[in-house]
Amino acid sequence: MRYINKILTIEKIRVQDIAKKFGTPVYCYSYKQLKENISNFKKNFNSFSPLICFAVKSNTNVSIIKEIRKLGLGADVVSMGELMVALKAGIKPKKIVFSGVGKTAAEINYAIDKKILLINAESKSEIIEIERIAKSKNKIVDIGIRLNPNTDAKTLKQISTGKKENKFGVDEKTFFKLVNYSKNSKSIDLKCLSVHIGSQILDHKPYEKMLDVVDKIVKKSNYRFDFIDLGGGMGISYENNKKKLNYKKYNIAIKRFLKNHTSKIIFEPGRSIVGNIGSLISKVIYIKENNKKDFIILDAAMNDLMRPALYGANHKTLPAFKTNQISQKTYDFVGPICESTDKFTTLKKFQKLKEKDLIIMCDVGAYGMSLSSNYNVRPKPIEILIKGSKINIIKQRQKLKDLI
Repeated sequence: MRYINKILTIEKIRVQDIAKKFGTPVYCYSYKQLKENISNFKKNFNSFSPLICFAVKSNTNVSIIKEIRKLGLGADVVSMGELMVALKAGIKPKKIVFSGVGKTAAEINYAIDKKILLINAESKSEIIEIERIAKSKNKIVDIGIRLNPNTDAKTLKQISTGKKENKFGVDEKTFFKLVNYSKNSKSIDLKCLSVHIGSQILDHKPYEKMLDVVDKIVKKSNYRFDFIDLGGGMGISYENNKKKLNYKKYNIAIKRFLKNHTSKIIFEPGRSIVGNIGSLISKVIYIKENNKKDFIILDAAMNDLMRPALYGANHKTLPAFKTNQISQKTYDFVGPICESTDKFTTLKKFQKLKEKDLIIMCDVGAYGMSLSSNYNVRPKPIEILIKGSKINIIKQRQKLKDLI
């Protein structure tokens, strides 16, 4: 995405032309950026050829996942619906990992029937349930056990998953008990140690600490795991600070770990694959003037992009057309939903706006549409995929008559 003659373009398409053709709000994805992200991710870790399973929860659009599959990735899923989406996109079952703390009997049944690579269990109760279902089907099911390494990812508390107070995984003591339990089972085969410490991580040091914990526990368990699933959580730069995760140092830490272990590494990236491929185009409905600031009321709302309301997340916000006029007042960019949290960002010295101007919120490819809802009986936006000068509609805008 860049300005050409002061006009914002996504690949070769002008934002204003997209809005004119499809209306607003509209989610736009760049295929070129997607391809580049996957290529870079592979390049950073090609020395040990990991299995890269895209975290479907970050973007559940089947067409996007089809493109991801064509570029060689598998899938990490956390529900039966996500597993169905991955299979519909053509991802091979043996490249699919099922994570999550609360898999139902129906979900476990379905995953076993589809012969996926691994079900990563997170409690003894879940292992007993998998074992019971496997036994009833006269099958041996490959599982992983998710360890909670009590590692602080130094990220938002709402997206931290690797500390002892988080609901995910099991502690060291329980882990060893479950390894011994699994060894004695005739219906499950323990193949994997799994960890995932959080999301939007921009520092390699928490990963190094996590690997140290995993190294000690694998040695102490005296068990040979076919796979070590390191999860995902790699962050992206949402604002202009340009801070990035040092993949080189993370790669060095993994290679150091692999000197003592022969397991295959699994990654579960989501945000780092799709975060910066997406943009949300919205129109200014009204400008509500105030003494100290103006409210820029958009036609996009928190139901379309939940991250700011849910996490206090900030997305870079740009005008569709650049001018040299700067507003002397602070702008509050808000949506029309009847909630005070329906607010995207507050910006000073932004370009002077008028009603019907177009605004673009950047880096919404991860947890944008996948967290969207129909709150206030609002239809979800249209989604389009841009390939150079071509536009593919990958999900139609919902219609009110279909909601009601």
